[in-house]
Formats: sequence, C-alpha cells, structure tokens
Amino acid sequence: FQSTIPVMSIEGGLKEGKSVIIIGRILPDASRLHVNLQCGSDSKADIALHINPHYENDSAHVMYNTYKNGTWGSEQSTPDSPFVKDKLFAIEILVTKEAYKISANGKHVMDYEHRIPITQVNTISVDQNIELEFIESFYSKQLVPYKTLINGGLQPGNNILIYGVPNTDSKRVEFNLRHRYGIAFHYLSLFDENVVVCNTSENGKWGAEERSGGVPFLKGQLFQVKISCSREHYAVFVNGQQAHTYKHRFTKLDDIDVFEVYGQLQLIFVHV
Repeated sequence: FQSTIPVMSIEGGLKEGKSVIIIGRILPDASRLHVNLQCGSDSKADIALHINPHYENDSAHVMYNTYKNGTWGSEQSTPDSPFVKDKLFAIEILVTKEAYKISANGKHVMDYEHRIPITQVNTISVDQNIELEFIESFYSKQLVPYKTLINGGLQPGNNILIYGVPNTDSKRVEFNLRHRYGIAFHYLSLFDENVVVCNTSENGKWGAEERSGGVPFLKGQLFQVKISCSREHYAVFVNGQQAHTYKHRFTKLDDIDVFEVYGQLQLIFVHV
C-alpha cells in the first residue's frame, strides 16, 4: 500500500500465531511518531499496543504502552531506537498467548504482555510521520530457503519486492527466478569475494557468468530489493538505487513462475 494510510483494519482480527508487519520510512523532520494496535478506528478507541519512538534532545528511545478506558497505563521503554530518520524500517509483531513479540529490522526488541484481550484488537493505526511501504498481517513466517509461485508467470512491468537482513556471518544472498527447465535469472551476492554473480541455467547447464564488484548489502542491516522485469532485461534496485541490469537470455517470460531466496539471511517480507 504505497501511501500514508493512517488506519487499516486487520482482516479476521488478531489471533495467536498471527504476525503484523509494518514497513516504511520515517520522515526526516519527525520528532515522535507511533504505531498502534487498537480496538476499532475511533479516535478514542482502546489501544492494546502503542509503539512510540521519540527523538527529543537527540536521545532516541522507544516507549510502549496501552490506552484503556480513556487512560494510559504504565510505560515500558527500550533505550536504543532501531528507528532512524529517513531510513527504511520494518516492525514485526508476533502475537503469542502471553505477549506481543516485537522485532525491528530483524532484531527482537521487546516482549509486551497483553493488557487487553487480543480478540478485541482489529485495527492498525500509523502516524503521518511515516511514509508507508507495506502493512500486512499473516500467519506463516517467511523462512529461508523460501519459494513462492508467481501467478500467471512473469510479465513485463512486474516488480518483485524483497525485504530482509543478511546475517552478521552471512556468506551469500541468492535470488532465483525459475521456470520448469531451469533458472531464468540467478542473482548471487558473495560477501567474502565482494562480488555479485548473475547467470542463467537451462536443462542443468549454466551460461557465462556476469560478475561485478561490490555486494550491495550490509551484514546485519535491513535491505529492500526490487527486481523489475522489462521486455529487454531485469533491473535490480537495492534501497532505491539501481544496482544491476541483466539482459534476458530466457525470453518466454510467462513460463517463469517461481521465485526463490537462499542464503544466510532473515527474510522479512516478499511481495510478488
């Protein structure tokens, strides 16, 4: 959802085992902001979980609280803030029986015990100081190796978005666009060699490698990758900057119907 949506309903409400993910960028002049899980969209609605990064006096910290029957409860806080102005962030909130397990940019930051029953929570509200990229709620965690189908195959104009964090000891991050007979586009980042390898494989045989220096990822840091398919080539953008292009060798694009992720990374979200 490419815009600022202040309020979004959670389809089917919150349940144990469900995750809510919010991906966005904090505007550079924000002094504070919030992400809420709340009971309805009314301005006076109870708020089960209020996540509130502060930036006053250059001491970034995050406050957590609950708003119930018109009053705020006792605050909990974490000293360091993973939310950096003008940088991409990803919050993942996993609902368990006892608590919300909150992660930011792939790192666990807080277990916040329930003060309002999760069955009453049905709405996500986000501050206008956040430029939203995605809000989603889902059950399955996106584990690596990861594989998903592309309905109807790949078409010119299609974009695949990947959000993740390479492990601090990561050796490689690999993305593949596959068809029945092989891999149309293989994009492999090798950290130790600091090189990116692009290639195509058909009927078990690899073509000539296209190698270029400079892995576009940092270990332990959140990335956004967009693989954009045009009639002539794939363009790979990392954190908004074009990193690579790769001319099509396999041209039956609508036969390409699987996207895969391999390597040592935490996968946060994939949108095909």
